[in-house]
Amino acid sequence: MTDGDGGEATRLMAVLEVLRRGFLAATPPDAAARRARLARLRAAVQARKGDFVRAAAEDFGQRRAEETVILDLGPVVQATRCLGRNLGRWMRPERRRVPVTLWPRRAQVIRQPKGVVGIMAPWNYPFGLSLIPLATAIAAGNRAMLKPSELAPASARAMATMLAETFAPDEVAVVEGGPETGAAFAGLPFDHLVFTGSTAVGRKVMRAAAENLVPVTLELGGKSPAILGRDADFAKAARDIAWAKLANAGQTCIAPDHVLVHEDDAAAFVERLVAELERAFAGGGRMTRIIDAAKADRLRALLAEAEAAGAGVRRIGGGKGEGREVRPAVATGLPPDCGLMREEIFGPLLPVVTYAAFDAVLAGIAVGPRPLALYYYGGTEGRAQVLARTLSGNVTVNGAMTHHAVDSLPFGGTGASGIGAYHGREGFEAMTHARGVYDEPIRSLIPLGRTSGRFERLFAWYMMR
Repeated sequence: MTDGDGGEATRLMAVLEVLRRGFLAATPPDAAARRARLARLRAAVQARKGDFVRAAAEDFGQRRAEETVILDLGPVVQATRCLGRNLGRWMRPERRRVPVTLWPRRAQVIRQPKGVVGIMAPWNYPFGLSLIPLATAIAAGNRAMLKPSELAPASARAMATMLAETFAPDEVAVVEGGPETGAAFAGLPFDHLVFTGSTAVGRKVMRAAAENLVPVTLELGGKSPAILGRDADFAKAARDIAWAKLANAGQTCIAPDHVLVHEDDAAAFVERLVAELERAFAGGGRMTRIIDAAKADRLRALLAEAEAAGAGVRRIGGGKGEGREVRPAVATGLPPDCGLMREEIFGPLLPVVTYAAFDAVLAGIAVGPRPLALYYYGGTEGRAQVLARTLSGNVTVNGAMTHHAVDSLPFGGTGASGIGAYHGREGFEAMTHARGVYDEPIRSLIPLGRTSGRFERLFAWYMMR
């Protein structure tokens, strides 16, 4: 990521300075003030539901209202409620133990707002992935500066209008623009920076933030597997995975990227999966379009490459789709070096990969890039092995993507899938500074410079015992 245009950097810096002056001029907001801001945000989202639904449909070319409400707007409303209910408890000073050598004493940790949080949001869920980090920043007592994705311009405009009407310019600001704006934004001296997007861009954002030693939360991606044990409920697995792969046309960072199933169960499972995809595709109305033509062309090229290499392809709904429409497909017998197996798919294409030994599956996941999400279908013995022998972001057992709806869980990856988390308490803690405070009384047991050499020797012995 380059430094961006000098004029753009100057413009953004001026916006940041307004927010920083507002933060420094006021004392940290108490719990009541933070809850009031969260309530204003929630009410504004609820009041503009229709505007946001229309904006998302314009950006995607086709997106059902129910999908935008359930997957994009509803999580924002629920997150503001969860944060509001809990932030008073999270804000309370936490007492810490003090060693006997420092008695009488008092030590505690207080959570202080960091200042101004920068938020770089993606296009796939333009509202949820912008406003949930914003709500977390507000709950933590910060001011915030948001850069929505230029690939969802109608959604960005709708959010900018809503936030300008809901918050003062020194509380929350939105800046719009393309790659130059994004490059300049990543290089600003924020007090914390949240980025959601691809692993490749995440590396550039982290490099830019490092110039100002800005701490980062990176929510990235990867190839999230769905593992089916021999004792899995295959009917449920097929139903869940079909829904998760068609939601937002597979343009979800935690969507199942591929399925791993035992070779003896594969043929029957593929038939179940195809049937569920056909049913969901036919019954769900018009599927969301791919965000732009270039990404749709990429998906069709990945499928064509696999087919040319001898993979079996089952197309759902007939045809390949045209323009920004990409029809769902299940691919089997894929060569390991093809694009569908190497790249994060981010679309409604689903490879099914067979395995002979469960241990080999877990070993392969353990040594590969760590996924943002992992799904396991099966009993308690397999569950224990998956949790003990793999590393990933969150895990859903006998389900797909539903962990994201649990607001009390941290949401984030590890390694190539991200750094840190921003849901629930972990998000609150990421956007606050843990400040240790020790109150030493006038009289204490510390002897240095105050007592005889004999007591100092006794004190030194006690410290090293």
